[in-house]
Amino acid sequence: MSKRINLREFQQGVIDRLQAKDRADDQISTLGVQIAGQNWLIDMSDISEVLPLPQLTTVPLTKQWFLGMANVRGNLYGVVDMAAYQQQGKAASPFATSGGSGRASRTAASRVLLVAERHAFNAALLVDRVLGLRNAQAWERSEVQGQTQYHDALGGIWGKLDVVGLLVQPDFLQIGA
Repeated sequence: MSKRINLREFQQGVIDRLQAKDRADDQISTLGVQIAGQNWLIDMSDISEVLPLPQLTTVPLTKQWFLGMANVRGNLYGVVDMAAYQQQGKAASPFATSGGSGRASRTAASRVLLVAERHAFNAALLVDRVLGLRNAQAWERSEVQGQTQYHDALGGIWGKLDVVGLLVQPDFLQIGA
């Protein structure tokens, strides 16, 4: 004979599973990436996809940090080298520990982050490597020169990359040299 459960136990089990799912969703809402030797957190809602560096078509007379255009499944994306963009000074981190090369490494570990479609902006951000999902809720948080900074359990320093803020910066929008 099959095991019988009462309605109250069934409802409580459903509620417990839904609450556990909500807690799990809250914990893993940021992606850790490395840009020019610095660790950054990016909200998962701000990116739609992470992929290896695709073939690029260069665009003449653009700034050094604009690498060109990439065709991703029929959609064109402008690819920005985030290390070079930071190096120019507008987006430099106030907690930089060492000066980077000023260009993304473009190794097998390099990845392109496609900006989420909800922003209506076909941009792709080239980072040196993806470090995986991070839960920064338990980390110590502080503000340094107007930027949010996190300290993980191992003493690592993480910045918060504001994708929306990046997309509205006049310098980011003007790619012409």
